[in-house]
Amino acid sequence: MLRWMGPPIRLCEGLSRREILRVGGLGIAGGLSTGRILAAESQNASGRRPRARSCIVLMLTGGPSQHSTWDPKPDAPVEVRGAYAPIATNVPGISISELLPRTARHADKLCLIRAMSTDDNAHSSSAYYMLTGRPHAPKNFENAKPGAPNDFPSLGGMVMAASEMQGIRLGALPGAVTLPQRVANTDGSVWPGQDGGFLGRASDPWLIQFDARENVPRIAELQFDMGLEPHRVSARRYLLDRVGRTMYRFAEGAASEDPYTARAWDLLTHSSARSAFDLSLEPDKTRDLYGRTPFGQSVLMARRLVESGVRLVQVNWFRGENEPDMNPVWDSHVDETNRLKNVLVPPLDMALSGLLADLAARGLLDETLVAVVSEFGRSPRLDGNAGRGHWGHVFSVALAGAGIRGGTVHGSSDAQAAWPKDGRVSPEDLHATILTILGIAPETELTDPLGRPIALSRGEPIRAILA
Repeated sequence: MLRWMGPPIRLCEGLSRREILRVGGLGIAGGLSTGRILAAESQNASGRRPRARSCIVLMLTGGPSQHSTWDPKPDAPVEVRGAYAPIATNVPGISISELLPRTARHADKLCLIRAMSTDDNAHSSSAYYMLTGRPHAPKNFENAKPGAPNDFPSLGGMVMAASEMQGIRLGALPGAVTLPQRVANTDGSVWPGQDGGFLGRASDPWLIQFDARENVPRIAELQFDMGLEPHRVSARRYLLDRVGRTMYRFAEGAASEDPYTARAWDLLTHSSARSAFDLSLEPDKTRDLYGRTPFGQSVLMARRLVESGVRLVQVNWFRGENEPDMNPVWDSHVDETNRLKNVLVPPLDMALSGLLADLAARGLLDETLVAVVSEFGRSPRLDGNAGRGHWGHVFSVALAGAGIRGGTVHGSSDAQAAWPKDGRVSPEDLHATILTILGIAPETELTDPLGRPIALSRGEPIRAILA
């Protein structure tokens, strides 16, 4: 079995004739209506060409505190503002947390959205809203599972579908990649909103799993078995193709190898494609720039992938094996002060500042959109455990790069960073903005499983932040 998008994909075994025809022959066509996604080089609904060729989404799983990152409140009581003061950035009048000194030097590239809101305080359902631009039904549903009725495609799924409809070919590379693992609960159950949804498996972003703690991460799916060289792989492919043609001859002329399997073979056998995932090709100076942390090296790999042509890469904050039960990843329910300073923010600061500097030095920032998001923020007051609870009513998102007016702040929260004060932004609006920057019209219609037309996004692009 090939395992390019998470769980093993059934190829021949157990598939009915109907499934073979649907998956192998129709691809994504059953999910897209006549309202086609616009071609990459055509004009979008705003009458302007795409501003970005690629997008990197940094997903801070668990929900960072807005008070100690992008929206400090120095005049609030200590139980609200937390332990950390704001520092000036290289843009007069814009301050961020003192825990982000490197990123502060790149504020002229950033747009800080300080009134993001899902009004959902559950990890998995709020994440579904942020990743798909559709509210989960119902909201505040913890441990939500993938599947109908909450099966709208993720942003990566939309880009995968768009790449196919636009006829964009990246050789062996897919249109969208997720790394180094899917976002899941402590028990391993996967959150909804991370795949192609009702568009089908062909629109799933490719999940490239690896142990980001390794100095040179090894991606099992890209490794040959001992003694199996590329020419032998090609021979096996030829044999499988011969067998497949015989089997599929009875399926009314269906192709013996669908384009997605073909691309997987190409990725395995083409060294130029496989090298995009090889961090050992990076000089030590560059690897140090991003930080020798799991997150930093994952972000560096994202840069390699967009440099190779991948349109969207989502980097999920790495969940280690020894994360504390009460506050894994950014879910700082206990001892927030020490966890932010010693575990969480420094790797983010190095990785994000390194990414912005590296993209700019390579001339890629003008064609790459960077989005730093999470499922929600943290509650306005520290509690008895010196931590904060879940808070979807207001939090912050940071954008940078192609299509974004850098050195700006959009919207604001109240004095305690508890509620939107002005410029509230919904996930619908955020998605419409990202899609517009990528040259995909937000109003493009899909057809849902019931045959109803449904737009990619119901939001409006945030015109004030667009360059």
